[in-house]
Amino acid sequence: MPQLADLGPLAQLRAGRLPRRLVQLLVGLTFYGVSLAMMVRGDLGLAPWDVLHSGIARWLPLSFGQTVVVMSFVVLLAWIPLREVPGVGTLANALVIGTSADLTLALLGPVEALVPRAGLTVGGVVLCAFATALYIGAQLGRGPRDGLMTGLARRTGWSLRLVRTGLEVGIVLAGLALGGHIGLGTVLYALAIGPLTQRWLPAFVVTLPDPQRRVAMSAAVSVATITSTVVNRSSVSHSSRSVSTRP
Repeated sequence: MPQLADLGPLAQLRAGRLPRRLVQLLVGLTFYGVSLAMMVRGDLGLAPWDVLHSGIARWLPLSFGQTVVVMSFVVLLAWIPLREVPGVGTLANALVIGTSADLTLALLGPVEALVPRAGLTVGGVVLCAFATALYIGAQLGRGPRDGLMTGLARRTGWSLRLVRTGLEVGIVLAGLALGGHIGLGTVLYALAIGPLTQRWLPAFVVTLPDPQRRVAMSAAVSVATITSTVVNRSSVSHSSRSVSTRP
């Protein structure tokens, strides 16, 4: 499996294959928003963070997608004491997913029959895993909620699994207290999202050039440029001397 690189914001942009990675990032985040909307219309239970989002949306004059965006930036504030650094993908995640979810909800009306709702819920979970593999594979930074999880794990020394479990249980309980929607879809998401994402991620990780190779290539280009400049200057100097010695 291609390796995921741990790069800072500038290194992410300089790592190579940027057009391909940006397109893949935006497609993945757009699909992610579509998948959330599908689960909302399925009305059989939401992903843990969306239980909270739907609960907050009941009490504020915000749509579901707007709540996702606002909460993304609230979570980013928690990155400050954790000393996490956002990347391009982090900011795109905060803006694109909620917007995509609202646009999809505007196009996809409420569904009453159980079978179509079940199809939307299952399809939403599958699409969410596919979208996650796409945007993570682009290697342009973690999403706000993923960064919160990894930052807490790094600062506390606890395992990533323990931090994620504790965080998501707390988020679900807070969402339930606010009237968020939990159900079979929540359980399905919790059980399926990890294995499905892990299955698809290797196919979508964009392989980046080896850093040492990039340095070597950069050095080679620099040497070639300097050599070319010296040769050109030498030629000009030789030509000038030739002209000056003519009768």
